[in-house]
Amino acid sequence: MNKAITILICDDDEDDVYLLKSVMEECGIKNPIVYAKNGLEAIANLNSPALQNKIGLVLLDLNMPKMDGREVLKAVKSDGLLRRIPIVILTTSSASEDIDNCYSMGANCFITKPASYENFNDTVKTLLKFWTQLSRLPVGAN
Repeated sequence: MNKAITILICDDDEDDVYLLKSVMEECGIKNPIVYAKNGLEAIANLNSPALQNKIGLVLLDLNMPKMDGREVLKAVKSDGLLRRIPIVILTTSSASEDIDNCYSMGANCFITKPASYENFNDTVKTLLKFWTQLSRLPVGAN
């Protein structure tokens, strides 16, 4: 079980972050959460000595300012210390090019954000249950 992992949410859309937080509270997920509004903040959090070896899951939006999710994914998966952290792409894009490119760069999962609250809620619940309760993460990823 990975209940103690810190989850890094990288999304510039405040409404989506609020929905994610609400679903987590509703599900009783008590994992520590770190937020980043852009890719530069995401990379800074991942390299922060205070968070070293604590972040065990990244929920990454592709379309963000300053440094987009594609650049974050590439940087993380190119870094020997960070590449083992699972990265779930959670974005509005459903473009096959984005899907193919993200998997080619090492994304662990690609999910297009559902438009309705109910579907978003169900998707996030399933996603979080999988990564925080069912999956086994490698040593050093959390």
